[in-house]
Amino acid sequence: MIFTVEEINKDAILLPGVSLSYRVYNGCGSENLIRAAVEAISGENSKSCSDQVQALVGHSSSGVSGDINLILSSLSVPQVSHLSTCACLSDRRLYPTFFRTVPSDRYQISGLAQLMKYFDWRWVGVIYSIGMYSEDGTADFVKEAKKEGICIEYSLPYSQTSKKLFSVILDTLLESSSNVVLLFMSLSYAKSFLSEIETYKITGKQWIGTESWIMQPDLASADRKHILHGAMGFALPQASIPGLGEFLLGLKPSDEPQSALIKAFWEEFFDCSYSPSNTSTMCTGAEDLRTVSNDYTDVAYFREENNVYKAVYSVAYALHTLLQCQNGSNPTTGKLCVNKNEVQPKLVLEHIKYVNFTTKNGVRVLFDEYGQSVALYDLVNWQMKEDGSAEISIIGQYDASFPKEERFRLKEDVIIVWGGNSSEVPRSVCREPCPPGTRKAINKNKPVCCFDCFKCPEGTISNQTNSPDCLLCPPEFWPNENRDKCLPKPTEYLSYKEIMGALLTAFSCIGVFLALMISVIFLTHKETPVVRANNSELSFLLLFSLKLCFLCSLTFIGRPSEWSCMLRHTAFGITFVLCISCVLGKTLVVLMAFRATLPSSNVMKWFGPVQQRLTVLIFTQIQVMICILWLTINPPFPNMNIDYYKEKIILECALGSAVGFWAVLGYIGLLAILCFILAFLARKLPDSFNEAKLITFSMLIFCAVWITFIPAYVSSPGKFTVAVEIFAILASSFGLLVCIFVPKCYIIIFRPEQNSKKHLMGKIPLRTM
Repeated sequence: MIFTVEEINKDAILLPGVSLSYRVYNGCGSENLIRAAVEAISGENSKSCSDQVQALVGHSSSGVSGDINLILSSLSVPQVSHLSTCACLSDRRLYPTFFRTVPSDRYQISGLAQLMKYFDWRWVGVIYSIGMYSEDGTADFVKEAKKEGICIEYSLPYSQTSKKLFSVILDTLLESSSNVVLLFMSLSYAKSFLSEIETYKITGKQWIGTESWIMQPDLASADRKHILHGAMGFALPQASIPGLGEFLLGLKPSDEPQSALIKAFWEEFFDCSYSPSNTSTMCTGAEDLRTVSNDYTDVAYFREENNVYKAVYSVAYALHTLLQCQNGSNPTTGKLCVNKNEVQPKLVLEHIKYVNFTTKNGVRVLFDEYGQSVALYDLVNWQMKEDGSAEISIIGQYDASFPKEERFRLKEDVIIVWGGNSSEVPRSVCREPCPPGTRKAINKNKPVCCFDCFKCPEGTISNQTNSPDCLLCPPEFWPNENRDKCLPKPTEYLSYKEIMGALLTAFSCIGVFLALMISVIFLTHKETPVVRANNSELSFLLLFSLKLCFLCSLTFIGRPSEWSCMLRHTAFGITFVLCISCVLGKTLVVLMAFRATLPSSNVMKWFGPVQQRLTVLIFTQIQVMICILWLTINPPFPNMNIDYYKEKIILECALGSAVGFWAVLGYIGLLAILCFILAFLARKLPDSFNEAKLITFSMLIFCAVWITFIPAYVSSPGKFTVAVEIFAILASSFGLLVCIFVPKCYIIIFRPEQNSKKHLMGKIPLRTM
């Protein structure tokens, strides 16, 4: 402060013709300080008007500054503090004349919250000292932390005189789950706390300090290495003040012979005494401060000193503006000018509000409406050495002049030492974030950071960390195993590539091959009695329709398309009606043939080959008409069934018109029942001409297959519905093929002697006419 006053008095531009004077009071005893300040400000013991105090610089303690300003405010005297950081002092209703060149704790608290948010420390503990600075600061930090989503596990007070409070702190540190601890204390309390805690092995904690103690390397010791190693905190920014280093190192007791303060620290620095003593040497006053290494002689950079520098200059610039005249009035206030003998504290107060200048070391100074200057901090990191000393490195900055999201910045390529002997950023969360695939649920009985994570329900996903809700996948999608992504549902249909599809295809091809082989056998033996019996033309037509029946089953295999859906049901319906019509024709031939043996019967004239062909054609044409109506009104179409299975899509052919489908099946069933009844009635006719037994057995198999098909078809899921239908087609087709044609093939190939007209006619029983 003395250096700054002398520098201003030497300045020919600032306050020309005016010299500043000062009075220095010991700030350790607040009561004596307040009493002395009141006497000085009120003008008591002043020899002239020029001796009256126009402003007060100090105090470093927030509590003392608040007490002083309650008095100064009533006298309209401006007070500029260099180190009182309590945010409470920004209340203009209580402290209207208070200004400061140190940032308010509100900015430090915001910076601490941003620091913890940056490193994702969401679960922290706070230990604070008794007093306005720490108590108010802790309360504000808790509020700010809550805004940033940071939870406080505990907030414990510390007193230098209470063993009970320390015991509670110690037990909490040992049992707590949070790994980050904020030590919100003034320097004196921090020294006391560290002295007590160093004997206990409190490890695994990342300590965060406030600017009041974080830049005090004398706190370091080998016993505190496990605590302070890796500690972090915000410190006042370092600055250089030209000339101050030489001024401090050139100080001699002879410069201020009446100053007991200078004599006291001179005796401490050089271990000498100004009073005769047997234990120490006499101080000469010629000792050189440059030979001593301590905090005082470390003049490379200044922190708190720079705030004093700015505080004194702010008062000087306020006076300079007040005394400045242009055309008889003050250019800032527009009021009449005053001379130096008319200066009053309330006028200085009005002008100090509007100061805006840049110091010689390049720092801009101005005050906002709350008396605060621009906040700027260095983020520092304690890196302990083996001998217990500490190197305090600057690893980042907090600049309140930037937007809130950009205020906190880490330096690039900086080496950071972490607390708790950790080689990486420590984790301090009550609960690890809910990973994708889960949702976050707040537990009302716990802090907001101690939430619960629940796996997303079936059919839903969450693709973000700490997602509050799970999202429903679109109908065509289904969650993956982790339920963090919606994937297209796999499609299911009866494919040629799978075993079941391949087997059914194989059986279909076997059926076609057998029908073709039988056709060849019958064609090569078409003139034999076995082939010619019961209308060989119908036999060949039946074999042809059976080939179509086997082939139509192939239309049911493969990915459904618009054409395949229409083809599969209509082809199946028409070919089966053609097949049953042929069987029905053969049955009628048997019945008519034996009716023709009766006297005067001309039945066969009315049911000859032409009538047989017309019968097959008419029966088949009816089915064709049903299919045409079905395809015209509401045809089958490919459909994605997403309702039967949740996790996959069934590609199927929707019936379109259920009435059309069941009409096709019903018509086939009607013909089959009719054929079965007629064959059953003709089963006892003579064997040689009689196919009725074979047709009866084949139709019995046919009806049994399709009766069991209905419940199986309705209850089978997905591709098994198609497989059931194919199985019914193949089973009934094989039944007809085997029961009707295999016995004849057996006679043709293995019993050729029975394939003669004589043998067949010989079995006809004689009738009495």
